[in-house]
Amino acid sequence: MLTQKYDVYCGIDVGKAAHHAVALAADGTRILSRTLPQDERTITELLTELSAAGSVLVVVDQPRNIGAMPVAVARAAGIEVAYLPGLRMRRIADLYPGNAKTDARDAYVIADAARTLPDTLLPISQHDSIIEGLRMLAGFDTDLAAEENRITGRIRSVLLTVHPALERAIGKHLYRPVGVAVLADIGGPVALTATKPARLRKITRAAAPRIGDDVAESIEVALAAQTVTVPGAEKADFVLRTLARQLRQVREARADLEAQFANELGRHPAGPILTSMPGVAARTAVTMLVEIADINRFQNAGHLAVYAGVAPRTHRSGTSIRGEHRQHSGNSRLKRAMYLSAFASLREPASRAYYDRKRAEGKNHRSALICLSRRRSDVLYAMLTHGAAYRPPVSVNTGLAA
Repeated sequence: MLTQKYDVYCGIDVGKAAHHAVALAADGTRILSRTLPQDERTITELLTELSAAGSVLVVVDQPRNIGAMPVAVARAAGIEVAYLPGLRMRRIADLYPGNAKTDARDAYVIADAARTLPDTLLPISQHDSIIEGLRMLAGFDTDLAAEENRITGRIRSVLLTVHPALERAIGKHLYRPVGVAVLADIGGPVALTATKPARLRKITRAAAPRIGDDVAESIEVALAAQTVTVPGAEKADFVLRTLARQLRQVREARADLEAQFANELGRHPAGPILTSMPGVAARTAVTMLVEIADINRFQNAGHLAVYAGVAPRTHRSGTSIRGEHRQHSGNSRLKRAMYLSAFASLREPASRAYYDRKRAEGKNHRSALICLSRRRSDVLYAMLTHGAAYRPPVSVNTGLAA
């Protein structure tokens, strides 16, 4: 929440090629309304002009991506910046007369909300190169994960078309290096049929020393189970070999990213704190760090839980409607990270005991996991607020279970 008073409130409705800025004086008088190209010089000139009238607060409706330039320029000029979330802005806009949707109107709403409703603003923490770098890497990792799933699904689809038995034999190993190695180094059913058993076993043993012989044997059995050649099988060899090599490259890139995640987390003060929590590996810690950014922007643990979407929402109207329901809002990426880490933490005694207690109360698996995520958000808030790593409770019945 921003409580300081300013002489000028500048609302910027950001856009891809150009922004629109509206500046208001403290009494609501309109100072200017101007379209700004996505250009450093033009934005700097505007802020210099406004600074002549006194202290300035710049408020944007999107602090990253297309809104990153105005934020960076304002910070470079020593001007404070804040963020009005888009959903809040739209709800506030409904209170103003008219229903037109223009950049100028949106910029005015942002500026006036900053002037009259400062509690609706979110501060934009000082630029942290580590967090912003991790944000960039995390976005790329998300793209690679989607590409990995797409390629894997395509491989299984092609195998199912030309050789169902081979799909059953290799498909279950595609998440391992051995399944990809067989297809990338040899190809599909036609090439595998022509390959000598010794070469097949050499490839499977190199990729999976413990189960290599079993994988090779299952492939040979699958090849023998189908004597007909489905039309297109020869061309499928090329497609499968190419897709498998792409899949291997994607996984190598994700492995490189994971190494960078671990390195960057070690450089950030909150990194070791997050990874000390049971169930939080490097990728999950990066998501938490990027989405939370600054724990001080949350007034208490409950606010963090609401932001993460793990706090139950109460429905009550007199005596007719009661109950608590799962929240569908919140930061979806942070919510997913909280759920996944809660599930992974079930191997830890305190988390398992709390989960089992909720199951004993009659909750199903999903509901019990949500309760555990909510409890872990309180622990996470305490850890980040005090800068302390996770410490297991003395017993599962005392202390904070995570």
